[in-house]
Amino acid sequence: MSEVQDHARAANAWPFAEARQLDKRLGGKAPDKGYVLFETGYGPSGLPHIGTFGEVARTTMVRRAFETMTGMDTRLVAFSDDMDGLRSVPENVPEKDMLGQHLGIPLTQVPDPFGTHDSFGAHNNARLQTFLDEFGFDYEFKSATMAYKSGEFDETLLAMLANHERVRGIILPTLGEERRKTYSPFLPVCPDTGRVLQVPVIETDTDAGTLVYEGEDGKKVEVPVTGGHCKMQWKADWAMRWLALGVDYEMSGKDLIESVRLSSKIARLMGGNPPAGFTYELFLDENGEKISKSRGNGLSMEEWLKYAPPESLTQFMYQKPTQAKRLHFDVIPRNVDDYLQHVAKYPEQEGQKQLENPAWHIHAGTPPHEDAHLSYNILLNLAGVCNTEDKSVLWHFISRYRPGATPENAPTLDRLTEYAVEYFRDFVKPGKTYRAPDGPERAALEELDAALAALPAGAPAEDIQSQVYEVGKKHYGDDLKSWFKALYETLLGQSTGPRMGSFVALYGIDETRALMGRVLAGDDLSAD
Repeated sequence: MSEVQDHARAANAWPFAEARQLDKRLGGKAPDKGYVLFETGYGPSGLPHIGTFGEVARTTMVRRAFETMTGMDTRLVAFSDDMDGLRSVPENVPEKDMLGQHLGIPLTQVPDPFGTHDSFGAHNNARLQTFLDEFGFDYEFKSATMAYKSGEFDETLLAMLANHERVRGIILPTLGEERRKTYSPFLPVCPDTGRVLQVPVIETDTDAGTLVYEGEDGKKVEVPVTGGHCKMQWKADWAMRWLALGVDYEMSGKDLIESVRLSSKIARLMGGNPPAGFTYELFLDENGEKISKSRGNGLSMEEWLKYAPPESLTQFMYQKPTQAKRLHFDVIPRNVDDYLQHVAKYPEQEGQKQLENPAWHIHAGTPPHEDAHLSYNILLNLAGVCNTEDKSVLWHFISRYRPGATPENAPTLDRLTEYAVEYFRDFVKPGKTYRAPDGPERAALEELDAALAALPAGAPAEDIQSQVYEVGKKHYGDDLKSWFKALYETLLGQSTGPRMGSFVALYGIDETRALMGRVLAGDDLSAD
């Protein structure tokens, strides 16, 4: 075993903990198929959303951790349940009336409301793949429609048919009285209407591989369970897929805990071993409600990437996956800066510490080495105090603070200025509210102005920060939080803000003193 594998087996990062769980399930050796299969599932009844990306990102983190720890070959399948019938019309798509006429039709047979693909399912599948490709994920896309119709699932479907009543016996206790009367793990596709039917199955013929159901008109209809003539109900379908594909690992959200339990029970009934897994918490919108691809609430992937680099989104997915997190615009700046800090620390770390650094997982073991130079929050506040949407204005101050940095040799910083300007214009600027300092605050600001005047030009950020602290301690004692809040509200027009020493060093001592002079003179900064 290599030194890296030793470090991986000891690493405390959650993807390595998951990798150890999977290795234990496999008994420390690769499956007979020759590789370890990871799967993520996608229901293309609505446009792909950020939660879908999160599942693929997190699964990929576990996959890379497992490969590093064991050296085994792996694959990742992104599976789309696109043979599912359209159950409702999403709120965030065009042609709602047209879609309403296709309820119950498999998603790959529903016309595309956007007019770009052969079906609504194909459109959403393409959206998903395009986004995953842009992030560089290594995956194989698999369509339920193709898997059912090509015969890939046929052997497992026939085995499920042979166990029809036993599978029903697992699911029936979880259903209401009325639903029990009609439940079957198989959903026939009506040969006349093309709809996926939830109808009573009257007979099964294991030898013939068929079932008989009572149609909507009361007539008996016999269909094969193979070749795409039937699909399976959700929980039975999940178990069938695990068995047919040989899935070894699949994570899922907290809302699917009961589904995992029942699907695992069905898999064991069929003589299989359910995959190792992980339950992650759900994302919440600004109102604390679960985000939904059909409702379109919460942040979209495109919206996040308008204001921040892709790596910051992956950082958000990495941190505390077992805790529910608000997925709203105000979480973006913190995640950008957390990501930058992790990347900056990585070269100074060794061995196990590197494997526990989120940057290792975000970049599959090879984080970049470029110095970002400045934090996202500092840039936001610089844009705010300059009241500018022009990144060249920010570079005027950056060039003085970091003389060697240019847009050409510091591309990460240059990208951050563009993101910061976008975020400032849309979220910071509309919410700025300045207030005049009260008597004690005026006295503290006047003393800080004098302290800054005594510093030499080009004083380092730490020296400036020391002066800010000294003035704060003199006027506020241990309540430095109130001191910084006063600085932010009077100088920046917001209740939170940056490390003042770094901000003053970037903006300039003279410029900061001029800003304080305007505040003390009673100027209305909101009029700028």
